[in-house]
Amino acid sequence: MDILLLPGFMLDAELWVDLADALGDRHRLFYGDLARYDTIGAMASGVLSDAAESFVLIGFSMGGYVAREIARMAPDRVQALILIATSGRPDTLAEVDRKARSVERVETKGYSGLGRLSVLATLHATRRREDPLVTRVSDMTKRLGGDVFLRQAAHPREGDLDRIAEIACPTLIIASADDRVRSVTESQELNVGIPQSELVVIEGVGHMIPLEAPTQLASIIASWISSSRVRKPDLAAVGKGDSSGLSTSRTTGIHELRER
Repeated sequence: MDILLLPGFMLDAELWVDLADALGDRHRLFYGDLARYDTIGAMASGVLSDAAESFVLIGFSMGGYVAREIARMAPDRVQALILIATSGRPDTLAEVDRKARSVERVETKGYSGLGRLSVLATLHATRRREDPLVTRVSDMTKRLGGDVFLRQAAHPREGDLDRIAEIACPTLIIASADDRVRSVTESQELNVGIPQSELVVIEGVGHMIPLEAPTQLASIIASWISSSRVRKPDLAAVGKGDSSGLSTSRTTGIHELRER
């Protein structure tokens, strides 16, 4: 089965490599690069243009917004949806203001990655500045660079709670009880609004579930996928084309994740 993974704000394929180690022997995992686009709609359209005819779709944080948009745009191609540490709410006024100030600062002073305190806030409260995960997250934000930051931060994020009932595929929502970025309440809102959805809440990790608890996350995902909740692709509905896998051409934004 092909699984397509979408990252969060200022994150790249490194977010998923530990999960790939845990799931790669059972499924083919692909990474959808969102760095080339500046809006949720553009990200969704870009991923769909490169993706296979059918796939299981996993979105983390910002990637969850993109994943839900894809599920609405191409319901016959998404076999199942997994949303991790995400929300359906729009940016608050405070978040809009904070992003605008960050964009102005980067435009005038340059960009050197997200600060370590900002990164720490995405991890469990027990982790310290010298934790290796802080460096891994920080390195991702530096690798993507200032241009990607400006693209991803320039547009206020719109909510979609009024449209999540349109999602027709089986959906698994995974939240962390100790997430300081996205609350369990936000995941519960998704669970209430998406018709065929289930919610799992895990303990002892922060927002960065794929990095902080990859083995536990892989177990939850594998169990859910194998429980027959994932629907079979309707190849007649999605039309002609190669359904054997996702494109991995260097000219596309889809890349296969291989075991390290």
